[in-house]
Amino acid sequence: MPRRGPEMRRRLGAVGLAGVVAIGLIFGLAWFRPPGLSRLVVQSRQSFGRHGHVIATFEDARGEWKLPSDAATVDPLLARMVIAVEDRHFYLDPGVDPLSILRASAQLLAAGHVVSGASTLTMQVTRLLHPAPRTLAVKLDEAFHALALNEHYSKAAILGMWLSLAPFGGNLVGVEAASHAWFGHGPRRLSPAEAALLVALCRRPAALDPAVHPRAAMAARNRVLAAAAAAGVISGAALRHAEARAVPRRRHRFLVLAPQVTVHLPAGARTTIDGPLDAAIARFALGVMRGLGPHESLAIMVVDARSRAIRAVYAGDWGDARRAGFVDLTRAVRSPGSALKPFLYGLAFADGLARPHGVLTDLPGRFGGYAPDDYTGRFKGAVTATTALRRSLNLPAVALMRAYGPQHFAAALAAAGVPLALPRGAAPSLPLALGGAGITMRRLMALYAALATDGRVERLHVLAGEARRRRLLLSPAIAQEITGILTRPFPGGGPAGIAWKTGTSAGNRDNWAFGYDRDAVVGVWIGAPDGGALAGQFALAALPVLADVFGFLPAAPLALPRSRTPLVLTAAKPALPFTLLAPAPKLVLPAGDPVDLRAMGGVRPLRFMVDDRVIASIPALRSTEWQPPGPGFYRLTIMDATGRTITRTVHVR
Repeated sequence: MPRRGPEMRRRLGAVGLAGVVAIGLIFGLAWFRPPGLSRLVVQSRQSFGRHGHVIATFEDARGEWKLPSDAATVDPLLARMVIAVEDRHFYLDPGVDPLSILRASAQLLAAGHVVSGASTLTMQVTRLLHPAPRTLAVKLDEAFHALALNEHYSKAAILGMWLSLAPFGGNLVGVEAASHAWFGHGPRRLSPAEAALLVALCRRPAALDPAVHPRAAMAARNRVLAAAAAAGVISGAALRHAEARAVPRRRHRFLVLAPQVTVHLPAGARTTIDGPLDAAIARFALGVMRGLGPHESLAIMVVDARSRAIRAVYAGDWGDARRAGFVDLTRAVRSPGSALKPFLYGLAFADGLARPHGVLTDLPGRFGGYAPDDYTGRFKGAVTATTALRRSLNLPAVALMRAYGPQHFAAALAAAGVPLALPRGAAPSLPLALGGAGITMRRLMALYAALATDGRVERLHVLAGEARRRRLLLSPAIAQEITGILTRPFPGGGPAGIAWKTGTSAGNRDNWAFGYDRDAVVGVWIGAPDGGALAGQFALAALPVLADVFGFLPAAPLALPRSRTPLVLTAAKPALPFTLLAPAPKLVLPAGDPVDLRAMGGVRPLRFMVDDRVIASIPALRSTEWQPPGPGFYRLTIMDATGRTITRTVHVR
């Protein structure tokens, strides 16, 4: 025996040395074989608002809601509860618990199935990084990778991986997504009841879904609460209070603002969108949509006038196929109607073709083969350019377009970065004055932002930090002239100090309203995405919506200086002659149709008479309608306020 003592010590030493070498080899191999972290890289895509808050979250490529978490940004109560329930020795073990592995392996071999777990949090992370069937070989591989993970990363980083990858049922991955889905807020602040429910859910996600199995979820949560109290994580009073809390019965939707815009942005994009403003306008828009037809839609944009940054955008009813909800309607090419008239007048002012108080003629006429009409069916005769633009009269605009030149107008817009869309092979023509071309809402907003500032056009942007070239369209003085013309009260009431303009395309397919003050530019479009006419709508359908949107914005009314028109000595122009414009002389009128009676000149109010019987008319107008009672010859007389008269015989057959 004495001789065998040294030999035994040598053998034990050899075994110990071999064990040390084996452990060293295992750790050495583990060092060179760390687990891949590709599952951590694939995350749900999020966009952020101008103040750094999340404004949109979309599922990842696998259809999962998976958001990154960090132990430092999660309520410490949750971390303590997870460690107390899942792995009490997390901060001490090397990534594995050898005794637990031996026990679980023996139970597995004896029973032929898993009897109890032996996974540490680190081993759970390796399984979440590389999911595989739970076999003995897989278990050993998990233990090996857990050692490697522990060698390469800190305990805080490993805990963050678990918080990011833990399953919580359905397509919820990670505590960030689970907290938003079940509680409607992030995991920075969690009550004991909320933290315990998350710990319970990640153990058996499907069986403990609160929306499907509320009783089982509550029982499992209460067991976690009891274990946390036993470990000293929460107090007895907190335990009793948390056990009395109900579990949530439904999942909250993830926030997605401006979805047609944010869905195309890269992950982590920092935008210029003001989240609270965008959310408020989206709620308002849904209310407006309830008053529209099932195939009609709405688009609203708010832009910072100075920076040209998009602050809010409602681009349609997201998800409604009848309303083409997945289409960004702010990028759809539509007819602008009269919305381009301010820029035609501005360019005409700049070229000396008109001036704000100069006289234009609103009378029926033909421009070659083109014979436009006023939307009211009535004509105003001699009007100032200011009145013509404010009332959006068609004939003066077409006359200005002929004088300025359609190609010149289209080229001026294109040079400013706003090209018009024309049919293939078509050249710019006179109908451009009334919306005879295509343009997007975004480009129209860029034009109105130029009017609101210095006359320079810049493309709008939604990504923070973007800067684009500004191109001159109008001088600041001309932009201010147009702003002065467009600034007047809203017909139905609304904020004061807003410059606004409407537009309606042919056939009433598009209703536009644009407005701006010192700080913001707002645009509204109402129409059918498929280009159909709006049944029952009228030309000013978008204008009340525009006025309401300005109610969401801080007041910044336009304070324009009084116009100082230079004194010019010129010979007085003679008054327009008092003549009858319609019906034309010797024109035979068909019976049964109303006749449009129009005069030019004269001092209002005018009196219209047929066979010495007075016809009803509006005193402020120089036109009215008359319905002939039947065929025959009638004597038409028009008398102005000074007693001058016009007489003509009218033949109805």
